[in-house]
Amino acid sequence: MDSLVTKAGKTGTRSPPATVLRIGVLVDRPDHLENWQLRIIDRILEDSRFCLASILVSPAPADRGKASKLLQLAFRLERSTLGRQPSYHPKHFSLADLPFEPVHSRVSGGSGQKLDLVLCLSDGGLNEPAIADLRFGEWHFSFSRHASAGADWFGYAGVIERSPVTEMHIEVRRDGAATDCILATAAFNTKFSAVRNGDFIKERAVTLLMRELRCLADTGGMELASPRPERKAAPSPPTGRQLARYAATLSRNLFARAVEAVQAKLGKDAAAWALYVGEGQPQDFDPRTAVPVTALGDEIRADPFLVEHEGQTYVFYEALEPGQTKAHIAVGRLIGNTLERLGIALKCDHHLSFPFVFRHDGQLFMMPETNQARRLEIWRCTEFPLRWELHSTALEGLSSADSTLTLFRDRWWLFTNISDFHAYEDHCSELHLFEVDGPDLKRVVPHRHNPVVIGSSVARNGGRPFEHAGKLFRPSQRNEHGIYGYGLNIMEIEQLDLETYRERCLRTIEPDFTPGLMACHHLDAAAGRYIIDVLPGQLPGSPR
Repeated sequence: MDSLVTKAGKTGTRSPPATVLRIGVLVDRPDHLENWQLRIIDRILEDSRFCLASILVSPAPADRGKASKLLQLAFRLERSTLGRQPSYHPKHFSLADLPFEPVHSRVSGGSGQKLDLVLCLSDGGLNEPAIADLRFGEWHFSFSRHASAGADWFGYAGVIERSPVTEMHIEVRRDGAATDCILATAAFNTKFSAVRNGDFIKERAVTLLMRELRCLADTGGMELASPRPERKAAPSPPTGRQLARYAATLSRNLFARAVEAVQAKLGKDAAAWALYVGEGQPQDFDPRTAVPVTALGDEIRADPFLVEHEGQTYVFYEALEPGQTKAHIAVGRLIGNTLERLGIALKCDHHLSFPFVFRHDGQLFMMPETNQARRLEIWRCTEFPLRWELHSTALEGLSSADSTLTLFRDRWWLFTNISDFHAYEDHCSELHLFEVDGPDLKRVVPHRHNPVVIGSSVARNGGRPFEHAGKLFRPSQRNEHGIYGYGLNIMEIEQLDLETYRERCLRTIEPDFTPGLMACHHLDAAAGRYIIDVLPGQLPGSPR
């Protein structure tokens, strides 16, 4: 399967890089900018590659779809209960000091110089003479047309239709083009609530937009996808019948979440991950051959990594005992399909998971997930397998998760999932890449176009990178259907350097290889065997 392709680093026709990209921003409600709009303006102002040259105000289009009173009421109710989020406070400007100006037939920055592009942060747009003056056209978001003054209905369709993911893209209008072209696309796990679904994607859209702007400033060129269908009338808001379907779906979702909360309070964790093992290699194993790992005790086991040591195979894994909320790293010896628990390998004041264990220069290291500590940590084994000491740290202050380190063609690469967020912390949507000096982490150089992958279906690491036939592969999670860790991908990395990153999906593993599974989100292999973790359950909305 190679239908799913992700890439970072544009290679289209390039002109000499501009020293500063002159940007205009177009809004239609200057007195009521949303959090995501404020963040975009703030990010532009903090980056020396950009000049916020003009803030334009355009009236809302007359043909914009009008929300019914029922939709407006439902939207306000959900916004006040499920969609509340803290206000964003800009660091680099005051809203009262922004120089708003009305749109004219031609636009320019404050000094009269032409703009390079205009970002439309609403459904408004420029006329053709104004677009003709823009070197890189007018950029707008696909979700901007799903709104009126009383409601925003972008997030409803994905929940009503039970879509595995909700897609958004950035479109570009250019002079002389009959249709809009797509600049960038990303898809995100559909949330249980329409308002949260829309808000979450708008927050992620900030990251996607800023990556594309940085790429444009650095390279001086854009690579546009094939034109999208010609713009039609604004998408219609949901009908009364669709809202009734949505209300029923939301009620079921809320009830399920309430049950999970009660179970957690009673010490009965609903997410009871377990381990399966089988014979095979990560690039071509058959998950139908996997069998449950037999182990004593009722702890929850996830994120397994295999280690060969003195002729035996060991499993390091995230362990969570019933009633606990903070996991630790445990280790056991794998004998056949039985796990002989040896004890706790690592325990900290913060939650630990994803114990990525690797060897270098005859030593054994572990890089567990420590995002609650807001830094990356590497531990060195001093007495196998239960004694470890802190060896190095990096990415101080950042919320990184599921990090892996790999030596490929004499260069060390750090793959990590960092959450760039205001209201919705999420480690499933952004893959960041760094070149490092190895386990010491004294040299950490970010990729030019971080995050190199954006989208919940492909971004999050799902296990140890592995080499095969001279190529590097990355297991990744497939977060869809509203489920964390629904499935797995095997991604082939086609180009890897500090300028460009490109990968493609070779195969997908869904939780259908054994009856009664809802998710499988992690893979590792050693000594001719593979190990995965699975979550028993049922896909929401599936027949019972």
